[in-house]
Amino acid sequence: MSIEIRNIDKRFGDFHALRNVSLDIASGELVALLGPSGCGKTTLLRIIAGLEGADSGSIHFSGQDQTSVHVRERGVGFVFQHYALFKHMSVFENVAFGLRMKPRKERPSEAQIRTKVMELLSLVQLDWVADRFPSQLSGGQRQRIALARALAVQPQVLLLDEPFGALDAKVRKELRRWLRRLHDELHVTSIFVTHDQEEALEVADRVVVINKGQIEQVGTPQQVWDNPASPFVYSFLGDVNLFRGRASDDGKVVLDDGFALPEDTEAAATADAGASNGSALAYVRPHELEVSRPVPGQPNPQGMLVQLERAIVVGPIARLELIAAQRAEQPHNRGTQSSVIEAHIPVQQYQALDPQAGETLVVTPRRARVFVDQGAGI
Repeated sequence: MSIEIRNIDKRFGDFHALRNVSLDIASGELVALLGPSGCGKTTLLRIIAGLEGADSGSIHFSGQDQTSVHVRERGVGFVFQHYALFKHMSVFENVAFGLRMKPRKERPSEAQIRTKVMELLSLVQLDWVADRFPSQLSGGQRQRIALARALAVQPQVLLLDEPFGALDAKVRKELRRWLRRLHDELHVTSIFVTHDQEEALEVADRVVVINKGQIEQVGTPQQVWDNPASPFVYSFLGDVNLFRGRASDDGKVVLDDGFALPEDTEAAATADAGASNGSALAYVRPHELEVSRPVPGQPNPQGMLVQLERAIVVGPIARLELIAAQRAEQPHNRGTQSSVIEAHIPVQQYQALDPQAGETLVVTPRRARVFVDQGAGI
């Protein structure tokens, strides 16, 4: 079942939740709607489900217009963040609920319902808790039962709203893997909402990054990670250092701290083509920073001078918190979020370097992405 979303617009009073959103989702695809709280991702999911109406635009399932079709007729399964299980019903009765609510002509027999429910409980690996009540289950188990209940009515489309948001980190990771395996087995067209970029990148076939009611980028996890389409996408996906500066007519980018990104590196080459005399934002991920000591007698080091604030060594990676040398001389800048530069280096390299707090080091970006505004500053 493919989904075609066309020019969806939605307001809640003065708040513009969705702005002319269009998206195509292929049959059997698992798509993540990713973005910060309030960006419109849950509103879009509810409009697809029929739980919310759009002000304008349309929703089609495999070419059939569903815009005015009631939620009961859309063939959608919905899984909420907080399970929404019936507390007074056993696990078995919760999963059977949707089957028993079907119109009499479509309702399976009791024997068929029992067979179907036990098949689903076996699918989510919880057939042994059929007679228990939700209060007797862990959070992860309750969420798997909620998914089994959604699948019981054989939905054409499965929609999940922050399905693991209420669970602790370890359980979330386990359920992410489990959901991916389950989807590969069932191939139900699925859309899930999350604000967790790791979750989206790990589970989805494609990621839709949403910001302020608009789609910023659509692509595979690798595409949106390697080639973010906008400053928002770059800053939202993973840890990143932001450096401000200016781009000149010849494409050279000079940061505010005085360091010019080398012309023979990818950093300079990724500046927007034709950009001239514009404000520049250079994004560098922590693992893309080389860390070394200044070479004695070299007046212009090939990198940015920084001071080491502190090092955090956990497992195979050392996280270095650094302050640009110019800012380090200004006490009111030290330790603020905007002033800290984070570099990740292998622990073996850190041990060989053995830097001391307060020591001056040099950082050089191996790769950067530069966004240039040729008009006003950005």
